[in-house]
Amino acid sequence: MKLTNKEFIKILEKKYTFEKNLSVAVAVSGGPDSMSLLFLVNAFIKYKKGDLTALIVNHRIRKNSKEEAKYIATYLDKNNINSQILTVKKNDVIKKSMNEARNNRYNLLTKFCIQNNILHLFVAHHKDDNLETFLNRKIAGSDFYGLKSMSEMSLYNKVFIIRPLLNFSKEKLLEYNKKNKIEYINDPSNFDLDYARPSIRNFLKKSDQKTIKEINKDFEDILFYSPYFIQMILEILLKNMIHVDSNKIKVGLDNIQNLNEIISENIVRRIYQFLFYESNAPRSKKTRILISEMRKLNFNNFNLKGMIVKKNDDFLTFSRKSV
Repeated sequence: MKLTNKEFIKILEKKYTFEKNLSVAVAVSGGPDSMSLLFLVNAFIKYKKGDLTALIVNHRIRKNSKEEAKYIATYLDKNNINSQILTVKKNDVIKKSMNEARNNRYNLLTKFCIQNNILHLFVAHHKDDNLETFLNRKIAGSDFYGLKSMSEMSLYNKVFIIRPLLNFSKEKLLEYNKKNKIEYINDPSNFDLDYARPSIRNFLKKSDQKTIKEINKDFEDILFYSPYFIQMILEILLKNMIHVDSNKIKVGLDNIQNLNEIISENIVRRIYQFLFYESNAPRSKKTRILISEMRKLNFNNFNLKGMIVKKNDDFLTFSRKSV
């Protein structure tokens, strides 16, 4: 499929539902991926007669990050695209890791959206990114649900994150930029092999077609079967649920204790996501500790990233706070 403004508008119209007076934000790093997304979304916004804000994050990791942000803002202004530069607080830059930078970036982006009544934030993850995420999680030992990698839509701090480019390769984005004469900058960290993701990217770039084909087949199998797995998890949870409201969920203890670790872990994740309105569930390591503790006779309570898990007679109570 060709990546054109016309085709992109059709995709958005078919896949997503937006409010009548449309106002969206696009996360812009200045790289080729986010710049292509920005101009595509800009075409859609013009078609819908809505409002768009390009959000540029000064992450403070590199010395020239401030100058890069200003350069991008100036370029967008010349193209009549409204932008805002969001700067990470100095105290929030501690480890200078990719995970820390990601958290700082999403917290800033979603905070701006909430303050400005923006429901949808577009981000430029594409097909190659999703394959890299799949490999990264596979190496880290993620379960079936984790290997599904990024979704086209998720929720972060009550803001809908939309990734409409997951079916398009990096090559397609570069072709779009070239055809539309869109300028962009390259992030040096994308080539720093001290980070896991650039190392995986480098591995994929050097791999032969047979290896790439096998990796793609594994990933496609995960994508195909994951809806059935998620449906199974939800059905098990619903059948064992005793009580549910906005603050707590009660689940029968006996049946949950007898489930295998992977299913139990995913049930706990779904409960967390429901109670905290987040797509990002706690990490597997701490969730597995909870599962292990739940199976002990003397289990009483456990705090999982702000979710209190208590044993009461023959059921478990999951709550946002101790109730």
